[in-house]
Amino acid sequence: MTETLSDEYPEAAPYIQQAIDEHGEDWVLEHYYEQLYLLGRVMEMPEKDELPFYDPDEHDTMTEEERVEMYQAWAEYRENLRTGTKPDE
Repeated sequence: MTETLSDEYPEAAPYIQQAIDEHGEDWVLEHYYEQLYLLGRVMEMPEKDELPFYDPDEHDTMTEEERVEMYQAWAEYRENLRTGTKPDE
C-alpha cells in the first residue's frame, strides 16, 4: 500500500491491504464495489481508480449511475429479506 493512499485514507488502507494480502490485487479490483467500497458508509473510501495498482487500460470502474443502480438493487433485496416478500408481490 502506498504512503499516499495510507495518508489520504488512513481508516480504509488497512482493510484494503488485508484484502490484498488475503486475495491479491486482481481480486480486490474485481470485487471492489461489492466487498470494500461499501465501507464508505462508515469511513472515507478511495474510488477504485485511486488504488495504486489500478490500470485503466486493464481494469474498468463503475460510473456513479451504475453504482446507484447496484446499491438500489441491494436495498430492494435487503428489504425483501426483511419483509419475507418476493419482488413484485
